[in-house]
Amino acid sequence: MSGNGTRTLKVKYRPVAELLPYARNARTHSETQVGQIPASLKEFGWTNPILLDGASGIIAGHARVEAAKRLGMEKIPCIELSGLTEAQKRAYIIADNRLALNAGWMTSSCGWSCST
Repeated sequence: MSGNGTRTLKVKYRPVAELLPYARNARTHSETQVGQIPASLKEFGWTNPILLDGASGIIAGHARVEAAKRLGMEKIPCIELSGLTEAQKRAYIIADNRLALNAGWMTSSCGWSCST
């Protein structure tokens, strides 16, 4: 990938059993957090596909995959990001997990939905 954002993304439903967790995943997920995801999937459906590395390795979505297993889902939506170098894959995993943490909340406009 050239990094210019011109990649065409295709969502494909893949068997959950074929997806491989990234051994060096930077993010951890508590039992409580993973336990909240099935309720979200039931309420809103699947809105955020799992990102894979072209060889069924999970780049983003480890907790969602675990939630899908708990719900007994056989296939889930995935996007293959093949062609990433190992360094690009690792950098993306860190950025995907870290960048959202850098955001804040505009508590005056979100009321109850922003409470923890």
